[in-house]
Amino acid sequence: MPPCWSSESSRTFVVAEIGQNHQGSLSTAKQMIKAAKECGADCVKFQRSNLAEKFTVSALARPYTGPNSWGRTYGEHKAWLEFSSNEYRELQRFATDHDIVFTASAMDAASFRELEEQLRVPFIKIGSGDADNVPLLRYAANHTIPLIISTGMLDWDQVCSIYTQFRHREDVALLHCVSSYPTPPGDIMLRMIPLLRAHFPELTIGYSGHELGIQHSVASVALGAKIVERHFTLDKAWKGTDHQASLNPAEFGRMVRCIRAIENDVPIDASALIDRLREVLQGEDLDELELLAALKEINPHHRQLLECERPCYNKLGKSLVYASDLNCGTVLTESNVQVKVSEPKGLSPRLYDSVVGRTVKCAVFKDDPILMQHF
Repeated sequence: MPPCWSSESSRTFVVAEIGQNHQGSLSTAKQMIKAAKECGADCVKFQRSNLAEKFTVSALARPYTGPNSWGRTYGEHKAWLEFSSNEYRELQRFATDHDIVFTASAMDAASFRELEEQLRVPFIKIGSGDADNVPLLRYAANHTIPLIISTGMLDWDQVCSIYTQFRHREDVALLHCVSSYPTPPGDIMLRMIPLLRAHFPELTIGYSGHELGIQHSVASVALGAKIVERHFTLDKAWKGTDHQASLNPAEFGRMVRCIRAIENDVPIDASALIDRLREVLQGEDLDELELLAALKEINPHHRQLLECERPCYNKLGKSLVYASDLNCGTVLTESNVQVKVSEPKGLSPRLYDSVVGRTVKCAVFKDDPILMQHF
């Protein structure tokens, strides 16, 4: 199927990331879909997780009793926020009835298969937490469904690795992203968008923003972003960690109107950008000092795990773990290794190929993190 976006089109594909801001309520999720459509979004996106495939048992069992919790443990919290397959089908029908594209991020391989084979969404998002998930990326590369991949928490070499894997595809988009909620202006690095366009011309380049306000997202379009994704909420005071960095309907609507006003412009350089934004943004939406901070000069090696991203990495960064109990002397095969959010953390998923084929020198157990001292 052709992608919903095009690197050649003058129209920006705008995604309202509902994620799990629906509070676990099907009714609220429908209200959000309807509101996103009224704001001018082209697409609503949720997050699909198979909890046993995404998290280890210990990660699900850890206490989670803060003000944003929906359960005593992290597993109970996540289960509260997760819709069933039938509920996803109901939301998909509701979105179709309201003429807006429906999709979700696949937070694990089982969810990828469900979205592709059962829900048959028009594209799948691979979020920053899985952008170094070697087996998931390989699985996706061997399938034909269009993809959007975010680049938060990655270093430049990892971004290049994604490009190498997908450069032959015309239906893959790469989003500049900083995984910090909200992202400080000095860490937004908007010039990464023209940098990605120059280095990876075969891919569609876009922007997934987690900053406060709308100016940086609008600016990303002026710099060449063909996709803009922002988290969406009906009320920033709701319980949950994403609401503060989300846009409410009034903000989202203003952002879409400003994007539509400039998306037919030829991409401009950063020096002319502020003058152009003065013409389209309302006074409350323009802060020139913060915009200048986001437009600082960068080079490819500024794309690394940033300090502002470390809390997200510590919470949701994935690790290599054992898929089953194994005896001492077992030679690891691909079937023995999984990628999950682990508590405590193990080796990075980017080391997947260097782990497969190694011999474990001790007995290990299902969901244990894989560590170098095991070899």
